[in-house]
Amino acid sequence: MFSNLIYFSAVLFYGLIGWYFWRAKWNAPEMPARGIIVSSDWVSYLIFVPLILHGYTLYQSIFVNAGLSFGVGNAISSIVWLTALIYWISGFFYRLEGLQALFSPIAAVAVLLPLASPSLHPLANTESPAFKAHILVAMMAYSLLTIAALHAFLMAVAENRIHHPTMPSALANLPPLLTMEKLLFRIIWIGFTLLTLTLISGAIFSEEVFGQPLKFTHKTLFGLLSWSIFAGLLTGRKFHGWRGRIAVRWTLAGFVILLLAYLGSKFVLEIILQR
Repeated sequence: MFSNLIYFSAVLFYGLIGWYFWRAKWNAPEMPARGIIVSSDWVSYLIFVPLILHGYTLYQSIFVNAGLSFGVGNAISSIVWLTALIYWISGFFYRLEGLQALFSPIAAVAVLLPLASPSLHPLANTESPAFKAHILVAMMAYSLLTIAALHAFLMAVAENRIHHPTMPSALANLPPLLTMEKLLFRIIWIGFTLLTLTLISGAIFSEEVFGQPLKFTHKTLFGLLSWSIFAGLLTGRKFHGWRGRIAVRWTLAGFVILLLAYLGSKFVLEIILQR
């Protein structure tokens, strides 16, 4: 009963905060363009409440007995929670109300995913330090690249609406596109570095992490393909000055392939094949 109350409270708080951002921030007066601000909005601090509740539900569903339950529901929910946490911290320095309004409903749904799709089998070798490091780095990489994808999406929407006479105030109050673009590539650089470490640790410590030698599977293929897309984007940015729509398209393409690499394979195995 208490556990269900925690789940319900987290969903309710995420929903109310998302509703507030949609009603208040998207209709707020336009502010002078600035790249960095410090948020003093009380809602910015209130977001910490569902983050704590969400984190507690994840702890309860992942750390089961002596094993580690990390199925597709827990994996997606963990990535969403980390993404929301990073957004919450970043919101004190950048105007991210537009993304927070979009992301809060997603987080509300993600809270319930461990209940809708519980793990069928606990993971092996969970006591291994290499495994814990690999999981932590991988989750951080996925979360940062999720932020990059959402950031790229918002840039695409803002660029499309910039030529219209009327624009939602949440878009008008965002930093200039050039500032957002710089932030996008900073996020991608960090996420790409963590993704590189994830692939290296998975290859070098495969037997210790997964209990078997490295095998070239579709998951490995998609992981390398996603890494190549982000590497190509960063190379194009460095030597050819890629920006704007090119950056957005490459970012979204790399993110979709990354989803197929990890979450796609888990979805097929656990939901479709029931393994």
